[in-house]
Amino acid sequence: PLHPGNSVSTALVIGAVGVVFGDIGTSPLYTIKEMFNPHFGLMPDSATVKGLLSLGFWSLILVVTIKYVMVIMRADNQGEGGIMSLTALAQNGVRKGSRLAYAIGVLGIFGAALFFGDGMITPPITVLGAVEGLAVLSPDLGRWVVPLSLAILVGLFSFQRFGTARVGRIFGPVMVTWFVAIGSVGAWNIVQNPGVLEAVNPWCAFEFFRSHGWHAGLVLGAVVLTVTGGEALYADLGHFGKAPIRWGWCAFVLPALLLSYYGQGALLLVNPAAVANPFYMAVPGWAQGPMIGLATVAAAVASQAVITGAFSVTAQAVQLGYLPRLQILYTSEDAMGQVYVPAVNRMLFLAVVLLTLGFQSSTALATAYGLSVTGTMLIDTLLLAVLAWTSWPDSRKWVLPLCGVFLVVDLAFLIANGAKLFSGFGAWVPLIIAVAAFTLMRTWRRGRELLHEEIAKD
Repeated sequence: PLHPGNSVSTALVIGAVGVVFGDIGTSPLYTIKEMFNPHFGLMPDSATVKGLLSLGFWSLILVVTIKYVMVIMRADNQGEGGIMSLTALAQNGVRKGSRLAYAIGVLGIFGAALFFGDGMITPPITVLGAVEGLAVLSPDLGRWVVPLSLAILVGLFSFQRFGTARVGRIFGPVMVTWFVAIGSVGAWNIVQNPGVLEAVNPWCAFEFFRSHGWHAGLVLGAVVLTVTGGEALYADLGHFGKAPIRWGWCAFVLPALLLSYYGQGALLLVNPAAVANPFYMAVPGWAQGPMIGLATVAAAVASQAVITGAFSVTAQAVQLGYLPRLQILYTSEDAMGQVYVPAVNRMLFLAVVLLTLGFQSSTALATAYGLSVTGTMLIDTLLLAVLAWTSWPDSRKWVLPLCGVFLVVDLAFLIANGAKLFSGFGAWVPLIIAVAAFTLMRTWRRGRELLHEEIAKD
């Protein structure tokens, strides 16, 4: 078989936890802090904290659990996932050469281009977000944040050539420890103030919108940080298969994330001043040093999800004729989807170093983050709707209404992140990266078509 997609073992689940969930698993480092960014003008009072926690909770349920883990993962292309696989499946259901087929191809390529933009921003924002904990221990250590972050990123990209399986074996136990740690700290804070659990009620989110008006719409640009990395779950499908990813998410990762977010919320209800860095301030003083160390390692792992996803998307783009024939190394004897692309690794590394030096902090990078992710998620929804309509007659009745719900959520996130374009140049960075990648892929594809036409004439 091309891929052990339906088999589940503890080793596979731990490997998936180590590679696939790193990005979304380290979002608690900076998400709550960014929700109370002075740009939004929100105060950490009880109603606001509960409203934002409710928005985060239902975003995780709707976008990650239902959309990606339950529905989109059904769309595997011979064991492979990601936006290129979804594009190919959607095109298979329509007439070849039709305008719809062309539109699907353009959408899919732009989504892949946006994913590359995401892959360049995720490593620096997660590593910076973790290392910034040093400033909580001592303000004098703040000057070491950028140099230490660069050193970690150099090590991470140097390690890619060993392959996903080996990376997963090493990183898996680290991420298991990470999720146990953040879940335990969250639970400890929730016990101190169990009233925070009221935020599970979606009415808290409605009340938040009612009381804050248009400001509530803008803060969705920070709420979306709870689900960034969700698209990487599908992109990494070829590395581990559906079952290990689903088990890892539902049984382990999702509960740990919810405990961490609600634990930070419980702290803010008692100590609003902790909004400066709620993740680290929620940790007992004796454990802050070890937590910073663990978070720093976990942040390096977090980048793994989008890096391996970028390798998969590149390999599929080469096979579909959208990129030149790059060197693609297969790193596993069992799973065809486990690949390493040296050229992409070098390109991502260069971009990550430049972004780290240019933005210098996770807060500055948060301005640029989100637009590429939400764009990719919106395109995934549109392609899923086409696939369900043309190729899933038995599931069409329930998938298409769900696509309507996903579309509303994705558009809300996209509009909120689009507003960042007016707040400075930083927000334009992922868009510029995506447009450059899109132009490259479309130009190469069109050039190949013209060349084949000329050869056919001769």
